[in-house]
Amino acid sequence: MRPENQASDKPESQIEDAPAPVKPVEERQVNLCVKVPESWRKHWAIQAKVQDVTMTTVMVEALTERFGLPDNQTTR
Repeated sequence: MRPENQASDKPESQIEDAPAPVKPVEERQVNLCVKVPESWRKHWAIQAKVQDVTMTTVMVEALTERFGLPDNQTTR
């Protein structure tokens, strides 16, 4: 039995984040896997929950800021 405030029976690592509320991209979405120490991921996951933001949104923002987007592309 799951707690009332738990949205899914899946482990956190298997729950897909909702897409960021930005212009949609008409392209197939794929996973981006990154290996990091477990303690970092736990810390970042907690901070994301506290700040009411998804890890996907944060990673896309960071990668876009650092590398930009391909020509004629927008974030999802």
